[in-house]
Amino acid sequence: MPAPTPFTSASAMIRRRLLQSTRTRGGASSGPSRWTSPGHEETPKGLLFNRTPPPPGQSRKWEDWELPCYVTSFLTIVILGVGLNAKPDLTIETWAHEKALERLKMENSLAASTGATTTTTDNNNNNSDNGDNVFRTLLMVIGFILSSGGEEGRATLTSDKHMASSSSSPAPLQTTMLLGSPSFPNAIAWSQDNLLAVATAHFVTILRPDMPHGPRGIIKISPIEPFLFGFVERKDLISGCLLPISLYRDDKPVVQSISWSPLGISLNSGCLLAVCTSEGHVKVYRPPFCDFCSEWIEVVNVSERLFEYLQCTEFQGTGTPLEFSKRNASDEIDSVAKPKKKSLKTVPENDMLPVISADQYATRSAVLSSIVVSWSPLLHDIHATVSLLAVGGKSGKISLWRFYAPDCYTIEGGKIPSAVKFVGFLEAHNSWVTTISWLSFSVNSSNPQILLVTGSSDGSVKVWLGDYHKLIKSTEVDQNVFILLKEVITVNVVPVSVLSVTVHVQCSSKMLLAIGKGSGSFEIWLCDISSKEFNKLGSYDAHDYIVTGLAWAFGGRCLYSCSQDNLVRSWILRDRCLDEVPVHMPHNNNSSSASDDVYDSCLGAAVSPGNLVVATVHCFDVEKLNRMYEGRVLRAAIEYHWIGGLHVDICLNRPVPFYTEELSGLAEKDLTNWGSNIIWSLNQYQCLDRPLVLLDIILALLDFKVSMPRYVEHLLIKWISLSFPGFHTDLPNEKTLLQVSSSLSGVPSRMLHLLNIICRRVMLAQLDADEITRISSEVQNTKGECCSMDEQVTKWIAILGSSERELRERLVGFSFCASQTSKSRPGATPFQTGHWYPVGLAQMEQWIALNNDHVRGELKSIASEVTNEKRCSAVESCSYCSASVPFESPEFGLCQGKTSGSGSNDKRHKLSRCAVSMQVCPSIPLWFCVCCHRVAFRLAPDPLFRMSSSQFDSDFVTKSLSRAVSSKPLCPYCGILLQRRQPDFLVSPLPFYSSYNNIKHNKQWNIYIAN
Repeated sequence: MPAPTPFTSASAMIRRRLLQSTRTRGGASSGPSRWTSPGHEETPKGLLFNRTPPPPGQSRKWEDWELPCYVTSFLTIVILGVGLNAKPDLTIETWAHEKALERLKMENSLAASTGATTTTTDNNNNNSDNGDNVFRTLLMVIGFILSSGGEEGRATLTSDKHMASSSSSPAPLQTTMLLGSPSFPNAIAWSQDNLLAVATAHFVTILRPDMPHGPRGIIKISPIEPFLFGFVERKDLISGCLLPISLYRDDKPVVQSISWSPLGISLNSGCLLAVCTSEGHVKVYRPPFCDFCSEWIEVVNVSERLFEYLQCTEFQGTGTPLEFSKRNASDEIDSVAKPKKKSLKTVPENDMLPVISADQYATRSAVLSSIVVSWSPLLHDIHATVSLLAVGGKSGKISLWRFYAPDCYTIEGGKIPSAVKFVGFLEAHNSWVTTISWLSFSVNSSNPQILLVTGSSDGSVKVWLGDYHKLIKSTEVDQNVFILLKEVITVNVVPVSVLSVTVHVQCSSKMLLAIGKGSGSFEIWLCDISSKEFNKLGSYDAHDYIVTGLAWAFGGRCLYSCSQDNLVRSWILRDRCLDEVPVHMPHNNNSSSASDDVYDSCLGAAVSPGNLVVATVHCFDVEKLNRMYEGRVLRAAIEYHWIGGLHVDICLNRPVPFYTEELSGLAEKDLTNWGSNIIWSLNQYQCLDRPLVLLDIILALLDFKVSMPRYVEHLLIKWISLSFPGFHTDLPNEKTLLQVSSSLSGVPSRMLHLLNIICRRVMLAQLDADEITRISSEVQNTKGECCSMDEQVTKWIAILGSSERELRERLVGFSFCASQTSKSRPGATPFQTGHWYPVGLAQMEQWIALNNDHVRGELKSIASEVTNEKRCSAVESCSYCSASVPFESPEFGLCQGKTSGSGSNDKRHKLSRCAVSMQVCPSIPLWFCVCCHRVAFRLAPDPLFRMSSSQFDSDFVTKSLSRAVSSKPLCPYCGILLQRRQPDFLVSPLPFYSSYNNIKHNKQWNIYIAN
């Protein structure tokens, strides 16, 4: 018998090792299989990644095993390290799978022909093939692993998909694994631009919820030298007030509190992230939109600024507020290039530090030791837009910091510093401030109100009413700016851990307040701000340990609570009382799912912008993990739960039945709940100050569309008939669709933006932006008929084209009206900061001429009144060859190219046109819309997004241009936030789910359903 080849010996060894490590628990070298006798299958608690046990009486095959994703990743890296000569058009998974199949076919053919494995090559060939044999062995192993998720895996998932559909719910959502474990409550936060931040040990993880295995941002927490503000006598070190400070030995600080700012505060109009560490230091970070790195960029060191202020006032807490706009510019540059160093002015010499008493040292240390951070909503004024950052500390005081929105937004770098001003202190409590929450009321637009709710370690909870305008313009905050409305809970022995506030959905002047405590109970209060009446609705002993998260959903109709006991509970508010609703979490057979018995605690909950998903962060019980693999790297996970199927008593203005004829066997009540909740969520975006982030809505509609397309279409048509002015609910679906294209002039711009997003990302999700543009041109040229496409697709493309044409006409009309208005204002300076001025009038005039048959007469009349002096030159040149670029389309332009000797034009360049001005875009970083894939280097005017109809009122234009309002980087056709295009390896915000193919093949989120 010939000696075994390197291939066969290596193959046997790897198979044996993999089977052994997979079948054992806790890293044991031997032991029985985790599957017991038939009829009594035991769930393998030591594994996070496994497949369903085999049927009784059958043995488990090698192909049935599925290893952890990080093992697969490791083997892939090994293979790539040995050598990768795959075809460039193949993915690693497909290539490895094909190689494994080729090897298996070769082995089978040899076994069938000879009955044994023989080698006839000489020694030289054997030696030269040893590396290739090892490489083939690794290919075969990873091929087996990856093939388990191939066609058979997809078939299994498809059956799970139909099971999910039979329960009238979208497909489950996939768990996100984390490499660090949270340590404090409220460890997860969902931003307004659809990013999740999780406080994971000594760093902050930032990710997109629709990409659990995608790129991530990170904020590293490093130890910081303590502030030097005085000496104490050695004998005072053991005094009662200094003993905790003397015994403190934490050399690895962790994240204690995180909070997202509202949209519009960052330089790119995104969100800032405030981070508080266990050392008591607070810093503010921005996304690296122009730095091309995964680590977020420090903007302001709040603790250092507070220390400088206290030094100037000799720790008295009074004086002139400091502004740091100039310092921020240098700080931001230094934070990218090298670690920051304290200046000599900031850190005095040791011999100059005063000798202070133990009480003075403890008091100063408490003022500088922060515990919790919280951002306020945007506060608007005629001259400024700001957001306040509240920082609560151990002294019981809250320091307030005013962050101004930039005068102009940019994506070219941190050239414009963030304007930050320290306002002052609010003496809120006599003990540690443990939680802070803000709430804005806009019952009366002329008199908006802002509330601040604070909780302390002494068990007290207070509600403060702030003076809206003084908070924007005041030079110092005192007790006259914040008025104590009510001490909801007085001092007691149970500390307050979390707070959650929301405006009551049925009364805009009432606030719902949820108070979580360290004992595991929480209280619900109903507060009428206008009458200053506070009523306690109830107290609930919901958990056995500290409450770590409270989150309101559906305008206060639903409350989610979580605790360190690892329980997530759902509550419905009915008749001023909470009723618990079971949270159903069925197990999923997918390889990336985690069994719930490996979790140890839950440390936070966050609701998605559309109120259809709740995200919770859980810590793993390391003792229950495989110590060889999972226990070494996994520390926590994020779970996503659907809540759109809850019956929360949402009453629509004109309730209608939902289409369920094709859904025989499905729960009609559940589908009706889903339809009502989705329509309610869409209607919430009629508020102009609410960013258009539709991730959960788009994902639910896409998943329903796979198995129930008629239900989705009927649901969207009912939303149009309910929400669009001038539409009737009693019309058939076909007539409603025909009415949409011809009745958009009276629809607000915000509703048109919603319609465009739904058309592109739901009804036309199978088409990319270029295909939609091409088909839309065909539909327009053939007057609504396109033989190459399905009739339903053609209808929705026609609706999309009509809606975008209506928005373009509004943009062009507003630009011409603004041109006339600016002519009557000779003192106005072109491109003055804070004012918007029209550009590209020549291109807009040419667009009117090209679409003369479709443009309304009113717009033609306005354009004809603009004098030639106000128009820019219509001649444009190519940035690559300097050839002229004629205006043929508002989307792109083709240059004339250079004329060759034969008289033909060679190398005609296709150039993108600005979505706002229709001018050819220069070779600079451009704003990019992730929905319609248009680009822009000019920003659209803010009044465009607030138009209620297409009527161009000169008074409206004059009033809009007279206000110093910065133009926000919003797409004029989708209404979503524009951004700079990022590489695929960097995390970037996305307001919706982008991959319809993953939905169609059910490769997307796969874990729990919560109905």
